[in-house]
Amino acid sequence: MGSLLQFMRLVGQLKRVPRTGWVYRNVANPESVSDHMYRMAIMALVTEDKTLNKDRCIRLALVHDMAECLVGDIAPADNVTKEEKHRREEDAMKHLTQLLSEGLKKEIYELWEEYEYQSSAEARFVKELDQCEMILQAFEYEELEKSPGRLQDFYDSTAGKFNHPEIVQLVASINTERNTKIAAASNSDPAS
Repeated sequence: MGSLLQFMRLVGQLKRVPRTGWVYRNVANPESVSDHMYRMAIMALVTEDKTLNKDRCIRLALVHDMAECLVGDIAPADNVTKEEKHRREEDAMKHLTQLLSEGLKKEIYELWEEYEYQSSAEARFVKELDQCEMILQAFEYEELEKSPGRLQDFYDSTAGKFNHPEIVQLVASINTERNTKIAAASNSDPAS
């Protein structure tokens, strides 16, 4: 099999790797890593921040979890140290990028490193998108399951982590809508 085809097939596995946090919380039909990365790329596409290189943000979003096609989605609950998680993902990225031409290998690996080390304004923005996308997904799961507030720990894990004005505004909108739904549910709950 050609190495480009092998790369595409490995990356395609991201469509079948469920996001571990949702699996651990017994969410029905949890999103895949690919689903998560796609919406992050769309979120980067629609940024209005002219100080950021939008194209670079999109590419960072598409690459940031690429290693998970080989190592899986390692969640905090897995009790894998940050160092070990980094080592596994680094090995996976080296393996994946070896399948590409020299120029692409360098570009994709360097994008992954930039995100991993948070070494640019774009990488830091995409890290905030990663967290924001997670709580947006949590909100949608709470709505789908008609269980407002059930996934509070995902919100708690992001407290104080948002600084970019656009993301702060989006998170505020998510929280306003979510809090309205939580309040409405507790007002209609006969036990309250």
